Amino acid sequence: MSARRRQRGYTLLEVIVAFALLAAALTLLLGILSGATRQVRWSGEAGRAALYAQSVMDQVGVGGRLAAGEQDGEFEEGRYRWQLRIAPWRDATTAAAQQPVAVGGPRLFEVTLAMEWGDAAPGRRLQLRTLRMAAADATAVLP
Repeated sequence: MSARRRQRGYTLLEVIVAFALLAAALTLLLGILSGATRQVRWSGEAGRAALYAQSVMDQVGVGGRLAAGEQDGEFEEGRYRWQLRIAPWRDATTAAAQQPVAVGGPRLFEVTLAMEWGDAAPGRRLQLRTLRMAAADATAVLP
């Protein structure tokens, strides 16, 4: 009787429990892979948005004089949208002390670029800010 007991095999309950554990493990694995795929896609989109933003920022003031104003545009048929704002910049300490601004010298402009892509969810927005110097007679419109 002991030899017959050893050859019996698995019970139906043991097989069902094994399949349930396998299903749970596969579900967990697929969830992890799905999250990783989402991260890779987001990273690719963010990298492309950064390249487009750098391209727009590199063109500010090239081929024309730098002046205050706003401009917007898009890449890839509206998938990536940008808005550029240029405004005169004044040092906060100078403004607080009400010191006069030097006339006739070069001027600083604050350049702000907001880039959005996809459905413009909170994680799909990039904002860049910098200062650019322009000659005092910069009266042309935004390039």
